[in-house]
Amino acid sequence: MTAPSSPQAGPQATRTGAGPLQTSGSRILRVAGSLVEFVCPASVAMHDLVVLGAARLPGEVVAIRGDTATAQAYEYTGGLAPGHPAEPQGRPLSVRLAPDLLGGVYDGLLRPLAGAGDLLMTSGPSEALELPTWSFTPRVAEGARVAAGHVLGEIGASVPLRLLVPPDRSGEVTQVAAAGEHSAEAVLAVVGGHDVRMAQSWPVRRPRPVAQRLPADLPLNTGQRAVDLLFPVARGSTVAVPGGFGTGKTMLLQQIAKWCDADVIVYVGCGERGNEMADVIEELAELTDPRTGGRLADRTVTIANTSNMPMMAREASVHTGATVAEYFRDMGLDVVLIADSTSRWAEALREFASRMGELPAEEGYPAGLGSQLAAFYERAAAVRTLGGASGSVTVIGAVSPPGGDRTEPVTAHTERFVRCLWSLDRDLAYARHYPAVSWAYSFSRDATALATAHARAGDPEWAARRGRVALLLAEADRLADLVELVGITALPSRERISVLAGTLLREALIQQSALSPADAYSAPEKTAALVEAVLTVIDRCLELVDSGTQADTVEAVDFTPLLRAREAAGPTETAPVAAARDRVLAQLKEAA
Repeated sequence: MTAPSSPQAGPQATRTGAGPLQTSGSRILRVAGSLVEFVCPASVAMHDLVVLGAARLPGEVVAIRGDTATAQAYEYTGGLAPGHPAEPQGRPLSVRLAPDLLGGVYDGLLRPLAGAGDLLMTSGPSEALELPTWSFTPRVAEGARVAAGHVLGEIGASVPLRLLVPPDRSGEVTQVAAAGEHSAEAVLAVVGGHDVRMAQSWPVRRPRPVAQRLPADLPLNTGQRAVDLLFPVARGSTVAVPGGFGTGKTMLLQQIAKWCDADVIVYVGCGERGNEMADVIEELAELTDPRTGGRLADRTVTIANTSNMPMMAREASVHTGATVAEYFRDMGLDVVLIADSTSRWAEALREFASRMGELPAEEGYPAGLGSQLAAFYERAAAVRTLGGASGSVTVIGAVSPPGGDRTEPVTAHTERFVRCLWSLDRDLAYARHYPAVSWAYSFSRDATALATAHARAGDPEWAARRGRVALLLAEADRLADLVELVGITALPSRERISVLAGTLLREALIQQSALSPADAYSAPEKTAALVEAVLTVIDRCLELVDSGTQADTVEAVDFTPLLRAREAAGPTETAPVAAARDRVLAQLKEAA
């Protein structure tokens, strides 16, 4: 965010559009933490940007009452006092969008954190950094008539980017830059008398327009078997990941950021610990992108708004992340927006609502919490862009309920608005079962649509395999309490095999090591092979006990080859899985 110019003197406020709002000495009246009240000029509007004090701290107008306006400051307000200047800028809080966002680390207002120091802190408007150049290839000729969203040219980057006609522009192309290297601020085209650059500004609270919202019916492959098999998510859908402390939320989200098949990842660290964000940034920089062979970080935008940074910047950070995701979506890309965590965002809303004197609702959160959560998740969609391309934004939000209480307001409201819920179980996490996704308390409303998509792609048995695994896990859970009471030997043979089936599914299929080079990522073909192998072995065990073989005999078979198959096979290999299945089947044949 660049520093706005100083206001000019004048008898009354006027909205100039491009520059700051011209005022006659607007002054701060009161400072209470991040809440700042100031004399309200006549032309100030809700959500306008305002700079505060000599340090020019950024803030946003959130309330107007008569001749007094209230702003939420996005930086530490120490030293700010009544009588200091307040300069409304005559425009909403906006961020700069450009190809150079890829591979960068930014704060909640999308200001670069390069050179910000160990604490990842900024103070006031950031200084302009030297920007790289990008190769540009024009795809339109001078004299052509274009509309909003049409492609003007292609930009060479780690992912295929396009220069588009801005959403509020159309007309005749009177100038097009020659092919070659250009900076993001260079004028590459003139459309309808207006300059078009790679870099553009967009208000963070205004969703970017699209031609049409499309059904979310294509799978987003995450490489995590517990997710892709049991609780799949579609491109353009929404996911909540609730879990108490230590259940592995951040680890699961990091794995999805590393391995999902989206084109661009926008990772928002909203109020999380600084060491966790440092780990994310370091690992992304070291990982190789399987698509391009370059760094995975080169197609990732990281917004680090850690717990030691100003709290109200958390409130803006999730909207900033959504705006960045929509920017790349409009280029026809599939984007995943990860927010870790929305509970910290809600805490910022609660604190500011308290300072505003709003009547508290459940557990002190503002009454509009549900509406604000809905507005955030509503920005996820599979769309037809203004230019006719297909793109999507998939939103995955972590929720950190205090004490793991799923009935607390943030978790309860979030479950109402999302399509998928990956609930993390404390008992599984403490048993070192990763990922600790509970098959009893999770759901996916996308599963039916994705079953059709898998059938069209040549895998008509996907839904049947998923249903069979879910039933076997539910049956094993039902018997678990009974086994603790009476012991496994007191159960009938078929039910003993059901308990064995649950163990095989958990340890050979669903469990996955995030630290294993062979198993951190599981391609769809490897997942399908493991499911088929485990189900085949389970079916053979059931056949044996139904034909009179003692359950003790079946349980004595060495299932180790099957349990180790996920580690023996590489991320995309299936032959070692089939070999392990055949070895176990041979032992079962001898036991018959």
